[in-house]
Amino acid sequence: MNARPLSVAVIGAGPAGIYASDILSKSGLDVSIDLFERLPAPYGLVRYGVAPDHPRIKQIIVALYKILQRGDIRLIGNVEVGRDLSVAELREHYDALVFSTGADTDAPLDIPGVDAPECYGGADFVSWYDGHPDHPRTWDLSAKEVAVIGVGNVGLDIARILAKHAEDLMVTEVPANVAEILRTNQATDVHVFGRRGPAQVKFTPLELRELGKQPDVNVLVDEEDFEYDEGSQAALAASNQQRQVVKALEGYAMAEPEDLTASHRIHIHLFSAPHEVLTDEDGHVRALRTERTRLTGDGTVTGTGVYRDWPVQAVYRAVGYASTPVKGLPFDSENHVLPNAGGRVLGEDGEPITGVYATGWVRRGPVGLIGSTKSDAQETITNLVADAQAGLLHADTDDASQVGHDAVTVLLTRRGVPFTTWQGWELLDAYERQLGQDYGEVVVTSGQSKGRERVKVVSREAMTAISRSQEVPEDLIAAPEADRVPDRVAHRLEG
Repeated sequence: MNARPLSVAVIGAGPAGIYASDILSKSGLDVSIDLFERLPAPYGLVRYGVAPDHPRIKQIIVALYKILQRGDIRLIGNVEVGRDLSVAELREHYDALVFSTGADTDAPLDIPGVDAPECYGGADFVSWYDGHPDHPRTWDLSAKEVAVIGVGNVGLDIARILAKHAEDLMVTEVPANVAEILRTNQATDVHVFGRRGPAQVKFTPLELRELGKQPDVNVLVDEEDFEYDEGSQAALAASNQQRQVVKALEGYAMAEPEDLTASHRIHIHLFSAPHEVLTDEDGHVRALRTERTRLTGDGTVTGTGVYRDWPVQAVYRAVGYASTPVKGLPFDSENHVLPNAGGRVLGEDGEPITGVYATGWVRRGPVGLIGSTKSDAQETITNLVADAQAGLLHADTDDASQVGHDAVTVLLTRRGVPFTTWQGWELLDAYERQLGQDYGEVVVTSGQSKGRERVKVVSREAMTAISRSQEVPEDLIAAPEADRVPDRVAHRLEG
C-alpha cells in the first residue's frame, strides 16, 4: 500500500502563505496543501493594505491568482484558527502547519494623549478605506488639519488619501460607503512627521514622487530639514534608492512659492519626534507637540529640548504594523512574532515544535517587501521538507481517514462554519467586477465615461453568500449604507 501524501495546512492566504504553498507544491514531495484564510477573500494586505489608487502594486494579485488558479493548492476561506478550528485540531488533522498570518494591527506609540478619540491607528484607517469586512463602515473626516506620525509608505498612503480630492478616487475600486464618506472629507492640510532626517526616511522613491502628481495638492518640505551626518552619508552612498528619495524631497523643498497654489497641502516635517497629543478640556485632539531632534553622527538622533505645537484636530499613527498572537502557540510579545529558528516555531523551552512553522511578517516582523517574503518562504519550506524527509512529520492521529482536506471540511460543515473556496472567490471576483461596470460609471479626465475595474463588496455576510452561490441577504440589500450593491445586480450571482 502506498503511503499517503504529506498533508500540510498553511494558515494565511496573503503573499507569504501563497508563496510558501507554491514553493512547497514544487518541492518534489508528494504533498496535499490546504490554504486557510480567516476572510472570505484571499490576498491579505495586497487586497486590504494597499491604497485603492495604487493599482500598480495590486498587480501582485495577478501573480498570486495564477498560483491559486492551478488548483493544486486548495483555498479554505472564512475560517479563523482559534475560533473555528484550534491549533490542536489542525495538528490532529495535518502533518505540518505553516503560519503566515501576517501583521495587520498597529504597532504601539507610547506618548501621552495617544488614547484621545481622534488619535487613530493607521492600520485601522487603511482597513477602513480598503473595505475590510471586520472594520467599521464609517469614519470621522471632519478634521481640517491632520497629523500623520511615521515616514514610511503607509504614512504616505494615509496622507495622500486624506489630502486627495474625493472625485479623483472614483476611478478606483474604493468601496461605495468609503467613497460617500470621503466626499465629506474636510482636510486641507496634512502634516507628516518623522523623527530622523532625509537619509533615514522609509519612503520608496516612486511613492514619494507620485505624492506630488495629485491634482490640486502641493507637497511642502522645509529646507532646514536637510542635514546629514557621517552615518547619513554612508547610508546614501550605500543606497541608490535612498539617494532618489532625498532628491525627491529636495525637489519639493525647492518649489517656487508661486507654484504652491493648491487648495490642499501635504507638509513633510523631518527631525520632529512626536512628544505628546494635546487635548482640549473635553478630551478632544487640539494639537500635536513634537520635539526637534538632531543627528548624533551615526544616523540616529537625540532630542534637543526644543518643542513645537502643531494645531491639528486628528492624529494618525503610522509607526509600523504588528502581528497578533495565535491562540495555542507561543508568542514573542516584545517583537510581535512567533518565536522561531529558520521558520521552525519554538516552544516555551526554546526547542522547535515538531511540524509547526512560520513565514512572512509573523515570522520576521513587518519589514521587507515581496522579495523578502519569497526568501522567507524558501527557507521555511526547505526546513519543512528536510523534516519530512527525516520522517519527523505526522498528524496526531493513526486514522488516515481523519487526515487532510476531506476530514477538515466535514468537521467545518458539521460545525456550521460557512467556509469559502477558490471557486467561491472566482464568483465574488466576477461579482465585484460586474459591480464596477454596472455601478461604477465615472467621468474621467478625457471627458469619457467608463466602468471601474471593480467595486468591493464590504459586508462579510454578503461576501460569503456570493462566494457560496447564495442569495445576498435582503437586509444588506435594503440597508441604507452606501456599500449595498445596486438593485439591478443585487440578486445576480456570476458564474
